[in-house]
Amino acid sequence: MDHEANVTYITFDGHVDVNKYGYLYFLIMFIVYILIICCNSTIICLIWTHKNLHEPMYIFIAALLLNSVVLSTAMYPKMLIDFLSKKQIISYSACLFQFFLFYSLNGSEFLLLSAMAYDRYVSICKPLHYPTIMRKTTVIIFLALAWLLPACQIAVPAILSADMKLCSLTLKGIFCNNTIYQLHCVSSTARSIFGIVALMNIALFPMLFIIFTYTKIFIISYRSCGEVRKKAAQTCLPHLLVLISFACLCAYDVSIIRLGPNFTKTVHLIMTLQFVIYHPLFNPIIYGLKMKEITKHLKRLFCQAKVI
Repeated sequence: MDHEANVTYITFDGHVDVNKYGYLYFLIMFIVYILIICCNSTIICLIWTHKNLHEPMYIFIAALLLNSVVLSTAMYPKMLIDFLSKKQIISYSACLFQFFLFYSLNGSEFLLLSAMAYDRYVSICKPLHYPTIMRKTTVIIFLALAWLLPACQIAVPAILSADMKLCSLTLKGIFCNNTIYQLHCVSSTARSIFGIVALMNIALFPMLFIIFTYTKIFIISYRSCGEVRKKAAQTCLPHLLVLISFACLCAYDVSIIRLGPNFTKTVHLIMTLQFVIYHPLFNPIIYGLKMKEITKHLKRLFCQAKVI
């Protein structure tokens, strides 16, 4: 066990040929990180600066993209340093903080997608009541719950893990996720219970709510005129694509503890990277291409850039 001022260090063991291809990994991941920041920040700025985008749906999209920026910033700098380092290590306290950010921000994504689903339900199924239901206060409450509820719930297992005795200092991954549980000598019943409760509150229940909401939307849209069906398809399809993509990645992450030994290190690395490469880039691309108003402003922005 390495100690510097009583600090415990964890070694990342999920890298593949990092000593051989470290500079190549660094270059690729650095470019991806810049793309994530630029793509997400561009749409966030468009929503911020254009008053016709100051609607609940676009505000939730901006919050979702902001999550991607913060999550990427919590992951990428450390990974970029590791690619250029002889040893890929992190202090246990920093690892727990990264674990906390990773799951609290991913949990808030489920809740933000739930808020989007509810917004679309009110807009399509109860259009006359939309202004009175989706008020500014309602949006603020949804945003506060989306960020605070997961943070409070993930903080509990993170704090409980801080005092757990470690029997291993080698983490089978490239960043700190639920594989940190494999480092502990014994499993904690209290932490497991809190983990299950958190999983249900910030993932399972929101997922069921989203499925129920979109089912209602599709039923009402099917019974309505073509204009309503068109509106439902234009605004709901991007949300569904993001939800399906994100749910698949989360299902893999939840099952990694049990299925991890069955995967080779290369497969495990590729699957893990989906969270930090594919998904943060997928969101702005989908919303930028599929949301009509955002696409319109993006075209104007690029046209102005060409003129300049």
